[in-house]
Amino acid sequence: MTSGAVIETQKPSAANKVKPVKSKSPTRLSLERFFRNPLAVSGLVIFCIILFLTIAAPLFTHFSPSTPDIMNTDSPPTALHPLGTDGSGYDNLARVLYGGRTDLTIAFVAAFAQIVLGVIYGGISGFFGGWVDNILMRFVDIMLNFPFISLVLVLEAIFNTSSMWMLVLVVSITSWPGTARFMRGVFLQLREQDYVVGARTIGCSTWRIIFRHMLPNSTSILVVLTSFTVAGYVGINAALSYLGLGVPPSTPSWGGMLNSYSDYLSLKTEPYAWMPPALMILFTILSVNFISDGLRDAFDPQSKA
Repeated sequence: MTSGAVIETQKPSAANKVKPVKSKSPTRLSLERFFRNPLAVSGLVIFCIILFLTIAAPLFTHFSPSTPDIMNTDSPPTALHPLGTDGSGYDNLARVLYGGRTDLTIAFVAAFAQIVLGVIYGGISGFFGGWVDNILMRFVDIMLNFPFISLVLVLEAIFNTSSMWMLVLVVSITSWPGTARFMRGVFLQLREQDYVVGARTIGCSTWRIIFRHMLPNSTSILVVLTSFTVAGYVGINAALSYLGLGVPPSTPSWGGMLNSYSDYLSLKTEPYAWMPPALMILFTILSVNFISDGLRDAFDPQSKA
């Protein structure tokens, strides 16, 4: 037996130290899920390209979409006019590029107005419930049956004009009830959550509960809802312009261009004129829908990371 033995304790070296694993935030996990979705990423790329083409339109054409070349009407594609000109002498390439500004502006502004109105109205209805909810929802039922096309025609007759902002106004005031009804259901669920009940228990004010607890927890729903709404408005504006109920003919829009070439002869002999706006509408709606589907899957708490 050896006496006086000294037991040395080895200190763990820096290399042997276990580094704590940093947890990822829910937002980061959602973004990782989104970028692992090939359709969502391809939709984002396509939409960014379309957005760049419309914003940077002066880089691709020096013609104005509202200044006709009266000496060069119904021209086939040439070096000067790559997509030809229409019957009024407008350059088709300029109309396609600048028309994207009109369509996307209407879509984004109308979607923003619809979401804001719907969230405020539906949030108040769902949060307070009771007689407040009953009264507010009865008004929503009336608005859901309001004829959209009729209102467009009435306002155009009253003001004897049609414009982009009038269309935005009409679309916004007739489309928010659906969003309000949806957000009412969301707030009815959120107000029963433990963190909301706890906030009430400690005496938080109503507005603090709504803005600090309920709205942040509905952000993912609002992002997905907004993206779907934008895609819908691109199609609605194109359809109204095609029917002659949208923006005035002097304002470039994709639907207006399709209306100009809607006769059989033009469809058969001038595909270079109507196919570009048709493809822009198609790719815009598809790309935004792909983005929306990707966001929905990314923010779904049941998705696997």
